[in-house]
Amino acid sequence: MKKLIQFVLLLLLQLCCATNSCAQEQVTTDPDLEMKDNLYKKYKNEVRAFSHKDFDEFFMEFFSKQNQEQALSKEEYYTYTIKIAIYSEKLGLLYKNQKDVAQKSKKEWFEKRYSDYLSNRPKNKP
Repeated sequence: MKKLIQFVLLLLLQLCCATNSCAQEQVTTDPDLEMKDNLYKKYKNEVRAFSHKDFDEFFMEFFSKQNQEQALSKEEYYTYTIKIAIYSEKLGLLYKNQKDVAQKSKKEWFEKRYSDYLSNRPKNKP
């Protein structure tokens, strides 16, 4: 019985060590990740309280501001994209059968980059 207990403890120890060595941190190349994380923490509760109507208005506001002549600032742009990502997350929590789609949408919005937004803006005509 003592040998069995020792064997089980040894297996648990090996499992713990193997799990720690395999759990490597993902290296990201996003220089704005800290800003996005801060905005996520700041707006998480606010956006989860959005109604569907509130979100529709917010979403339309984002697209109308994107099409304006003056570019959004980096913080404005990320505030919009992160809020949309949070709302996508909320939908995944509300509708369990749509959880995968919501997580994919959240990831896509969270990974948007300000540099891509600026490079895709139409150039002003002289």
